Amino acid sequence: MSKTSPEKRLRRSARLIVLAPGPLVLMFRYDIPGRAPFWVTAGGECEPNERFEDAARRELFEETGITADPGEQVARTTPEFVTPEGEPVRADERYFIVRVSEAAIDTSRHTALEQAWMNEHRWFALDELDDWHEALYPETLRSLIEEHAA
Repeated sequence: MSKTSPEKRLRRSARLIVLAPGPLVLMFRYDIPGRAPFWVTAGGECEPNERFEDAARRELFEETGITADPGEQVARTTPEFVTPEGEPVRADERYFIVRVSEAAIDTSRHTALEQAWMNEHRWFALDELDDWHEALYPETLRSLIEEHAA
């Protein structure tokens, strides 16, 4: 008799590709005990019944202090991964581009978990995305920027 794993929860999230002149893209470094450090764009899980566009606007403000319209969705990914809390999920991630005039952000609204795990943020030049020494997500970030931010 084969043992099947339970269905993974669908985790809906809005991700923000925040671009400053250069162009530079904002990334947050996650440093979770027992895992290799990795970098992700701003964003996070949608609240129940929250539209992706509304989650994008909320997450942008909570994680960066920026108040802006995220505009139209530019991409969608559906990765499977284990959340920082240890839950295996199927993700439905929608990406939005936000342009800012200066590379200043406010992280004072981060949750306690974000403060513990998102211990660094950095503005990356596009060329740095190609061979950074730690994992960057989404892996297609540079091509998304080049395709949708022209």
